[in-house]
Amino acid sequence: MASPLFSIVTITYNAERELPVTLASVDSQTEKDYEHLIVDGASKDATVAIACAADQERRRVVSEPDKGLYDAMNKGLRMARGRYLIFLNAGDAFSSHEVLSRYAAGAASGADIVYADTRLVDSSRRVVGPRHLSVPRRLTFGSFARGMLVCHQAFCVRRELAPEYDLAYRFSADYEWCLRCLKASDPGRCMNLGMVAIDYLTDGLTDKNHKASLKERYRIMCAYYGTLPTVIRHAGFLFRGLLRKLRG
Repeated sequence: MASPLFSIVTITYNAERELPVTLASVDSQTEKDYEHLIVDGASKDATVAIACAADQERRRVVSEPDKGLYDAMNKGLRMARGRYLIFLNAGDAFSSHEVLSRYAAGAASGADIVYADTRLVDSSRRVVGPRHLSVPRRLTFGSFARGMLVCHQAFCVRRELAPEYDLAYRFSADYEWCLRCLKASDPGRCMNLGMVAIDYLTDGLTDKNHKASLKERYRIMCAYYGTLPTVIRHAGFLFRGLLRKLRG
């Protein structure tokens, strides 16, 4: 496929248990104008064998050492031939067979970014609940001053607008990448599908990495939105969090 509509990029490392559901989800889509790129970090389990045993008509698999998640995502970006990018990592899945068709309708309108809601699932594929942040009705660069309102997996962007991930950020490069995509986009060309599109596998991040991610995201917010406005917003976040605890 010289130039498919979508490049769906899946990053894997020792993901033999998580990958099959992602492969099945992609293969089940009624919209077939896509390529599926598996970018593996030299897994030591059966991940690559599972990827290679799946339907290869629209799939490319590469496995080699990398410098981590965002380095692998950059490899996927450089491999991509599609007009739009979707990052769907091992264990994540489209929420129905029609999701990619809905994204295709958004792409047909000439959208810069097509986005949707996400729900959280556990390793048994049971729905844990929605994300604590809801997508905005209208998406702009300013929307992300309140946090990552659109999950990275549900954020579909025109490839020509997508920069490479900044490897200076170890935990929140996806947030910073979305900001640069939004800066390059036209708010009038960002389409909300108004649906849940992605089942996101909760990955059990350690408290240490979660805290490090929040600290890194705070630094990014200060860089893009200014230190004082970011401090004021975070004071509001803390106040609302305390209210939720008191009410709960």
